[in-house]
Amino acid sequence: MSDSGRADALLAQLPREGRGRLKVFLGAAPGVGKTYAMLQAAHAQLRQGVKVLAGVVETHGRAETEALLNGLPQQPLLRTDYRGMTLEEMDLDALLKAAPSLVLVDELAHTNAPGSRHAKRWQDIQELLAAGIDVYTTVNVQHLESLNDQVRGITGVQVRETLPDWVLQEAFDLVLIDLPPRELLERLRDGKVYVPEQARAAIDAFFTQTNLTALREMAMQTAAAQVDNDLAQGYRQLGQSAPAVRGRMLVGIDGDMHAERLVRHASRVAQRRHLPWSAVHVDDGQTLDEQSRARLQSAQQLAE
Repeated sequence: MSDSGRADALLAQLPREGRGRLKVFLGAAPGVGKTYAMLQAAHAQLRQGVKVLAGVVETHGRAETEALLNGLPQQPLLRTDYRGMTLEEMDLDALLKAAPSLVLVDELAHTNAPGSRHAKRWQDIQELLAAGIDVYTTVNVQHLESLNDQVRGITGVQVRETLPDWVLQEAFDLVLIDLPPRELLERLRDGKVYVPEQARAAIDAFFTQTNLTALREMAMQTAAAQVDNDLAQGYRQLGQSAPAVRGRMLVGIDGDMHAERLVRHASRVAQRRHLPWSAVHVDDGQTLDEQSRARLQSAQQLAE
C-alpha cells in the first residue's frame, strides 16, 4: 500500500475537522437495554470531567433508567401545540447554544413533530455533529431502511420510521446491546418493557421468540459488518493492502412493485461483500403509466 493510502486511512479515523463523533447503541428490539447502556456510558464520561447534556431520553417509566437519567444534566424539552395536542421534542437550538461536549439523543429513527426544523431526529443529530458536538444515540435494527422488507416478511409489521443505512455506517463507534429472546420475553411479562396492559398484545404480535431471534441475528450481522469495515481500515493504517474489491454490483429496476425491494436487497448484499453498487433503469422506449413512473422515481430516490 502506498504511503498516501496509509495516510488516508489514518485520517479517516479522525473526526472531520470541527465535527463531533457519533456513538450508536444498537439493539434487536425495545427493552434490550440500549438507553440504560447509553446512560451508563454517559455517567462514565461525566466522571472524567466531560460536559454532558441529555437532549432527549425516553425512560418509558423504568425506575432504574430514570434513576440514571436524574443523575445527569438535562436540557428541557421544547413544547409545541399541534391540532390541540401538546408535543414535546428535543430543543435543538438550546443544545447548540449550550455547546456541551456530549449530547444524549435517544431513538435515532424518531419522526419529529410537524413544523420542526428537521423531519427526522437523525437529521437533528447531523446538525449537532456538524457543530463539533459528540452524540450518543440508540436505535433498533428494524429501523434500517435496507432491512424494511425483511422485517416486514419476518414480523408481518411494516416499520414506518426508518433511517438511511449510511447514518449508522458513519458512526465512529457502534455498540451492540444484546439480550437473549427468552430474557426479553420475561422482561415483557414482568412489565419492564411496556406497561402491563400493553405487554400481552406485544408478545402475541411483534414480540414472539421466533421474531426476536431473527431480529437478533439481523442486529448481529449489522454489527459484524461494522467490525469488518473497522478491521479493513486497521489493515490500511498499518500500510497493508486491504482485500481487493471483487468487481461491482448492478441492480436493474423497473416501475414494478418489486423495485424498492430490489434496491434494499442490493444495498445489503453490497455492504456485506464490500462492493460498490449502482442502480440502473433501461428505457426501452415504452411509455410507463403514472403508477410505474412513480414507483421508478421512488426506487431511484431510495437508491440515492
